[in-house]
Amino acid sequence: MREATIRVRNDDAWAAPAPGGRARVRRLTLTDFRSYERIDLDFDGRPVAFAGPNGAGKTNLLEAISLIGPGRGLRQARLDELPRIGGAGGWAVSARVVTDGDERQFGVGGAAASADGDGDRRVCRIDGRAASGPSAFAEWLRLVWLTPAQDRLFMEGAGERRRFLDRMAMAQDPSLARAASDYETALRQRQRLLDENCRDDAWLSALELEIAESGVALAAARRATAGALAAAAIEDAAQDGGAFPAADLALEGEIEAMLAYQPAAEVEEAFCARLKGARRIDAEAGRATIGPHKSDLLVTHRAKGRAARLCSTGEQKALLIGLVLANARALSLKPSGAPLILLLDEIAAHLDADRRAALFDILHDLEFQCFMTGADASLFRAWGARAEIFEIAGGSARPI
Repeated sequence: MREATIRVRNDDAWAAPAPGGRARVRRLTLTDFRSYERIDLDFDGRPVAFAGPNGAGKTNLLEAISLIGPGRGLRQARLDELPRIGGAGGWAVSARVVTDGDERQFGVGGAAASADGDGDRRVCRIDGRAASGPSAFAEWLRLVWLTPAQDRLFMEGAGERRRFLDRMAMAQDPSLARAASDYETALRQRQRLLDENCRDDAWLSALELEIAESGVALAAARRATAGALAAAAIEDAAQDGGAFPAADLALEGEIEAMLAYQPAAEVEEAFCARLKGARRIDAEAGRATIGPHKSDLLVTHRAKGRAARLCSTGEQKALLIGLVLANARALSLKPSGAPLILLLDEIAAHLDADRRAALFDILHDLEFQCFMTGADASLFRAWGARAEIFEIAGGSARPI
């Protein structure tokens, strides 16, 4: 793909990217990040595969890209885990991104920690100027990832599945991150008051109203996303010949169930009343006993009618990939929103040659830039000339 001509920017203001645009990371620079003292990588816009043995630093490259977005990246790492061991203590990641001819420079990093606590804050920049925080990146890029840690998603507790679905929902609507943050903050503040045996009804009621409003917004977004994923997964399964099975999705939770037959305003009112009535119970339990923080995502292999947790390892991997692809396809059909980049760590694990080839064909047709990792370059042979492949070893990358 030939690179488009770069348009002149107005440095006095940032203009949002064109809706539905295709973003391409063209240069990635890491300084004292994880295992890298310094690395500069140039890309031509095709999908990118990083190949190399375990511990070579492949996932570190994907994690660096994932930090150019809201949240704590694909490893959910603390800031003090990111600087290179033996380095000065600070770290930096920079990415040059081109979207439909418009070029932007994104940067994120942290200073060396000091006695007064400096270094505990993530510094974000867009075109060299300070950004308000990681959430500022959401206007420009959406990042969706799949990692080996998610391979046990259907076997782990409900919390992991909630986080998986919420990341999908936030890719659909980045503003949902604020509702999720407000919900968690209000929950903690209410519990603190209950633990302290506070009887200030006005204060507790205000917090419970915040919990109800943000919690219902979160639950509604989950319902919408689950429905969109299920519909897209069925369509994808028909188009790709069944390489990645369609999944039936269901949400198990009181608030989500209420939204199925009541308007959101009525659900908020009922949720508020339930919280008020459960203050004594929640004080004794040490946590809120009702709310979307207790919900679960139930996934079923559609063709076999079998719960995902009962499927084989290979089937579970295929179901997960199918959901990620369904989310990407749903995003590709939206007329608005920031462009998407896919990060797929050890994506070829548990896939046979036919499924790998089918996956690469689907990713090529979606036209999103994707970054993949694998232990051996031969796993990416089916890409042919459609992708760039780099061998990662000794803190450097070599095109192959």
